[in-house]
Amino acid sequence: MQERIKEVAARIKELRDILGLSLDDMSSHLKLSKEKYLKYENGEEDIPASVLYEISRKLGVEMSILLTGEAPRMHYFSVTRKGKGVSVERRKQYRYQSLASNFINKKAEPFVVTVEPKPAGTKVQTNSHPGQEFNYILEGSLKLIIKDTEFVLTEGDSIYFDSGCDHAMVALNDRPAKFLAIIM
Repeated sequence: MQERIKEVAARIKELRDILGLSLDDMSSHLKLSKEKYLKYENGEEDIPASVLYEISRKLGVEMSILLTGEAPRMHYFSVTRKGKGVSVERRKQYRYQSLASNFINKKAEPFVVTVEPKPAGTKVQTNSHPGQEFNYILEGSLKLIIKDTEFVLTEGDSIYFDSGCDHAMVALNDRPAKFLAIIM
């Protein structure tokens, strides 16, 4: 895993250098401190999928190029078979599986996300990223926190929200929760 993080980070740094973007350009665009951004670009910290998505937009490339080093090839459709999406393990508390990594010029990034249950008393970490997000619960129960509001969503429930707001997901009932996430 650590080697993969370093490969993604190296691709980001190389593209940023090629495009002549400064560290300030990137950290400002991502609304991160320069120090935090450098930790991502140096492969010292795992990059959240939402941040990786914004980096790809700033660099003008498909997210899959950053993840795999290969350009997407599909123009009209992209089929992803069950369990075969590109694994994106960008945050410890969530597992992402990209569902359209091989499609060119996507307007959104679809993922199946699995949230593992946490031990009682574990502090919930929020994140935010530019854009909007749609989540549809496939399995289990999920507590979704957006700003100061909490929702419990179960199989078949969905939510659409401004992902620029601090948000977090917590699996309930000591079972993993799985949901379709579309980041736009």
